[in-house]
Amino acid sequence: MVSLADIQAARARICEAIRPTPVLYSEALSRESGNRLYLKLENLNVTGSYKERGALNRILTLTGEERARGVITASAGNHAQAVAYHAAQRGLRAQICMPEFTPLVKVTATRSFGAEVILHGANYDEALAEARRRCRAEGLVFLHAFDDPAVIAGQGTIGLELLEQVPGLDAVVVPVGGGGLIGGIACAIKETRSEVRIVGIQPRALPSMEAALLQRKPVRLASAATIADGIAVRQVGEQTLELALKYVEEIVTVDDEEIARAILRLLEKQKMLAEGAGAVGVAALLHGKTTLLGKNVAVVISGGNIDVTLLAHIIERGLVKDGRLVRLRITLPDHPGGLERLTGVIARERSNIVQVIHDRAYFGVHLGEAKIDVTMETRGADHAEELMRRLRSEGYAFERVL
Repeated sequence: MVSLADIQAARARICEAIRPTPVLYSEALSRESGNRLYLKLENLNVTGSYKERGALNRILTLTGEERARGVITASAGNHAQAVAYHAAQRGLRAQICMPEFTPLVKVTATRSFGAEVILHGANYDEALAEARRRCRAEGLVFLHAFDDPAVIAGQGTIGLELLEQVPGLDAVVVPVGGGGLIGGIACAIKETRSEVRIVGIQPRALPSMEAALLQRKPVRLASAATIADGIAVRQVGEQTLELALKYVEEIVTVDDEEIARAILRLLEKQKMLAEGAGAVGVAALLHGKTTLLGKNVAVVISGGNIDVTLLAHIIERGLVKDGRLVRLRITLPDHPGGLERLTGVIARERSNIVQVIHDRAYFGVHLGEAKIDVTMETRGADHAEELMRRLRSEGYAFERVL
């Protein structure tokens, strides 16, 4: 099992290449969550995630013979970029196997760092199997994304930094995929200050650590889609589970809508870009998923590598979830002036119309009537409710389109 001494050694090993990442106190998110929130900004690393720590520590432990052979790994994106970047910095050959549907931004970045990218399989597990096959066939050194002592120790350096950066630290909230991040952080913190609480957050679609802790062994879950693709791992590692069993008090899950809202909150309130996996801790705290209240809580923003197309969808869905983007299907009398009167009501309520779809033939429309789908921007859920009350009082029949 990884020890505190291993993590301290990793910190000394990587310190020349990886600077401590800053911690930002968030006044706005603290008010919303009921805790004092400190954001650990791992998205500010060169490759945009915490994965650099473990990848570099593992690379620096390679023997001369292993360096000459080159390295290979499998990753959904962030570990891939970290290995590619730090291998290239040291003149090592690197092959990276990534799932075929990995966000383009991560594939492009990995290639730009000089690695050979192989797109294979529908998920991380299939990419992992291909990486192991190539490892055997070509004599490369395999660098596991999370279930490796050197990788876990590298990630644990975040815990050492947090103990120095956050005064009176009560708890740390950590995204969980394969378990390398939470395992390393939990070891570093618990072996130094055992009273600090460690809370893991997973996507509800793939709660692999939650399942493993319940059965006290790794459990392989069915494939599932989530916007937290960086932690979409079907089965945790043997070594990471051992650490979680020893140190982690609580694992909770969040759904994609909650993650989308957290990404939007970080953009709006902190002017900060987080990917889905990086925002799960904030999502859990904003939606009251943990038992923490009134505490000094460090939240690891584990990465910021998000595809811009996905980001656009997430922002739109977040606005819908928040009630700031509302679509109503409204029945209108089909005569001149009907639409003008409706838009007047909406305007008086200070809602902004962004889209109108007018229909006389579908949605079960009666002769002499029309259905109109109106998408509007509002100031939030309360404003949306005020708008709908006004429409009812003006005699409009409508339904909300979700």
